Amino acid sequence: MTYHASPHRYDAMQYRRCGRSGLQLPLMSLGLWHNFGDVSTLASQRDMLRTAFDLGITHFDLANNYGPPYGSAETNFGELYQKDFKPYRDELIISTKAGWDMWPGPYGQGGGSRKYVLASLDQSLQRMGLDYVDIFYSHRFDPDTPLEETMGALAHAVQQGKALYVGVSSYSAEKTAEAARLLAEWKVPCLIHQPSYNMLNRWIEEDLLDTLAAQGMGCITFTALAQGILSDKYLNGIPEDSRVNRPGGGSLQKAHLSDENLERVRGLNEIAKARGQTLAQMALAWVLRDPRITSTLIGASSSAQIRENVAALQNLAFSAKELADIDVLAKEGAINLWAGSSSHK
Repeated sequence: MTYHASPHRYDAMQYRRCGRSGLQLPLMSLGLWHNFGDVSTLASQRDMLRTAFDLGITHFDLANNYGPPYGSAETNFGELYQKDFKPYRDELIISTKAGWDMWPGPYGQGGGSRKYVLASLDQSLQRMGLDYVDIFYSHRFDPDTPLEETMGALAHAVQQGKALYVGVSSYSAEKTAEAARLLAEWKVPCLIHQPSYNMLNRWIEEDLLDTLAAQGMGCITFTALAQGILSDKYLNGIPEDSRVNRPGGGSLQKAHLSDENLERVRGLNEIAKARGQTLAQMALAWVLRDPRITSTLIGASSSAQIRENVAALQNLAFSAKELADIDVLAKEGAINLWAGSSSHK
C-alpha cells in the first residue's frame, strides 16, 4: 500500500534550533541502533518509521555498523526509504556515522583515518541509496589518528556534497573544542555532538554542555532510557525477552542491572507516577529539561513504544522539588560503555 504521510505530522512535535546553526531538530529523533537490523522483520521496521514520521519525527539516526549484522540497518532503511520516504526527502534529516570496526583488514577496523572515514561514508550512501546524508559523524575519538586527519575527512565529505553537516560522538569536552577549531579552519562548522546521557550516566553535565554552548554546537543525546533500564521493564527483574537475552543485545550487560541501580529506578518510578507519566516518559522529559539539549534519540521495538515516548512531550516541566528528588536517586550507575572514547583530554 502506498504510504501517504499524515497531514497532521507537524501539529504536536516540538523543534529546537541546533546550537547557533540554522537547523532545527525534533525534540525526539528516532535511533536505528537496535531493532532495525536483520533480526527484526521489515514490516515491523516499516511500521515504526511510518509512525515516527507521522508524529513529526523528522530525524532518523543511523551508523555504518548498526544491525546486526553490520550495515543491515542502513540497507533495510534504504529499502524502506525507496518505498515510503523518498518523496519526503527534503523533510528528513538522515544521519550516519563512522568510527567502529566495520569490515576486514587494516582499513576497516574503525578509527578516524581519512581512508576509513571516507570509504565508510561511500558505503553508507550506497546501502541507503542516498546522494548525501544530512549529518555525518565521527563515531568515536581515535587516539591513534591525528585529529587533523579525522576532521579533514569530515570537511572533505561536506566539500564533496556527501554530507550537509558534520558532528562528533562520544568526544571529551577538550577534544570537542579542538575538533571544532580544526573544522573551522576548513570553514566547516562542527554542528552537533552526540553523547550518551541519562539519569544514571550524567557525565556531560561536568563540562561538555558548557563547551557545546560556547562553541555554538547542538547536542543530541542517546540512551536516555539507559537501554531500557529507565523504563518499567526491569522493575520486577529481568524478563525473558529483555535485550540482554536477544541477538545484538550485548550492549546491555547484566552488571548494569545491579540491585543498586534497580532500587534507584524503582524510586524514580514513584516520582514519575506522581507526575502522571511512565518512568520512560519522565526520563525523556528530564533529559530535555536543559535547553542546551537539542534532541534526544529514542529507540523502540514497536510503534506503541514510539507513541508512548512522544507522549512525554505533553509534560516537560519539572518543579524544583521534583528535580531535587530526582537528583537524590539519579546517580552514576557504571553503565557508560562509551567512557573510553570520551576520556581523552
